[in-house]
Amino acid sequence: MFKHAQLESVKAWMGDPVHRALPLHARIQRAIRQLILEGALEAGKPLPASRTLAESLGVSRDTVETAYSQLHAEGFIERRVGSGSFVSLRTQVAGRRGASPRLQPPQESLRLSRRGTAVYQGGGLRDFLMPRPFAPGVPETRSFPLQTWERLQRQVLREYGSLALAHSPPQGEESLRRAIADYVNLERGAHACPERVLVLTSSQQAFMLCATVLLDAGDRIFMEDPAYHGARKAFDAAGLECVPVALDAQGMQVAHLRDTAQPAKAVSLTPSHQFPTGATLSLDRRLAVIEWARQHQAWIIEDDYDSEFHYAGKPNACVQGLDPYDRTIYIGTFTKSLFPGLRIGYMVLPPSLVEPMTVARSLLDGHSATMAQLTLARFMEGGHFGAHVRAMRSVYAERRGVLAQLVRKHLSDWVEPQVPAGGMQMPCTLVRDMPERAAIEAAHRAGIDLLGLTGLHASGRHRAGFLMGFAAYAPTELEIAVKKLAHVLRALER
Repeated sequence: MFKHAQLESVKAWMGDPVHRALPLHARIQRAIRQLILEGALEAGKPLPASRTLAESLGVSRDTVETAYSQLHAEGFIERRVGSGSFVSLRTQVAGRRGASPRLQPPQESLRLSRRGTAVYQGGGLRDFLMPRPFAPGVPETRSFPLQTWERLQRQVLREYGSLALAHSPPQGEESLRRAIADYVNLERGAHACPERVLVLTSSQQAFMLCATVLLDAGDRIFMEDPAYHGARKAFDAAGLECVPVALDAQGMQVAHLRDTAQPAKAVSLTPSHQFPTGATLSLDRRLAVIEWARQHQAWIIEDDYDSEFHYAGKPNACVQGLDPYDRTIYIGTFTKSLFPGLRIGYMVLPPSLVEPMTVARSLLDGHSATMAQLTLARFMEGGHFGAHVRAMRSVYAERRGVLAQLVRKHLSDWVEPQVPAGGMQMPCTLVRDMPERAAIEAAHRAGIDLLGLTGLHASGRHRAGFLMGFAAYAPTELEIAVKKLAHVLRALER
């Protein structure tokens, strides 16, 4: 018979809004199945009579009978004429497996690989699914030209028909690769052609490909300190030794690459707009890192994640366009310049890496969505991409200024803004002794998302603080959120 706690668990499962789309008998059946899998109902134990359980749950006997019949068909219970229903002895093994939906720490018995354990312990990446202030890296999507996008998508469907629903080549649609090459050549000073472009689902996929195709576990890779956490987690998960290199106002101190006793096989950079400090790598250092890569036959992994949004003149040309030795892998994404749900990024590769990277990519997800690629290609070819970026550049510049003013006015007792020359987020360092993690957690409970600076550093030589994204939030929304954050920080000090 059910204990009180087990009966209440079934009732809770039935009443959970997540399950209300299911018929009553399916809710009861799945609730009992879950109790069996978790071991709360042990093998061989009797279940309540269908009439008794129906009265306890306030449902018809037929509903419970249907649930029991399905459990019997799946092998979870045994039905004995004249005796009733019992948890099947076959569930003993399943029960010990503990199929609880709650995430448990990996146990020795799970036998994860070293790489699998590293991936799990790294915690993955947490995307900010809803644009709550001040989630960094989130673009403004409310003013995206949806009607234009929809019109171009209809054109694609009319022209390609069902072919737009088929697989795409692993390297990406030729029309999109051509549009990307034209764009990065014109706007970023790159040296690209369609044959050197690999279309991906994200820049994160690009980091994973670089980590696994170019380097072996145990190999060293130089990284900016602080650095983008997504890149570091990808390299850590691949078993690489990430060697932090300090920054100053001119970006990574690349002289340290030559001074180290043990050379690395690659360096990871955000030279146009360093993440998270906003520094720009100076020209002499760009040339120096290219020379270092040539001498050591090493790779430069250049992440150009948001260079479209530069607010003081034009951004510097990318490192890839300056590299005559083809040692640079250039990574770009449309997640920030257009919208996150597009899921299209790309790499511009040295000729020798195009085929190996394309083959490796085919083992991950095969290809990017054909419809989205073809639509994006037309969006770029028609000049809509450039127009949208220019419009957003103006909007984001205004919002950056508004946020800087609001922080100085309402948050100066706690943080100091580091106003960036570009990008979509503003670093703010704590000016008094306040626990960074506690501030972030308190803000999250109040509906505010902040990304801590401490976790982006490999060394302890830094000031705590957080990133405040401003791109997706109108001035009035920024003001409300800043005042709320001030209230949170003030309460934290009491």
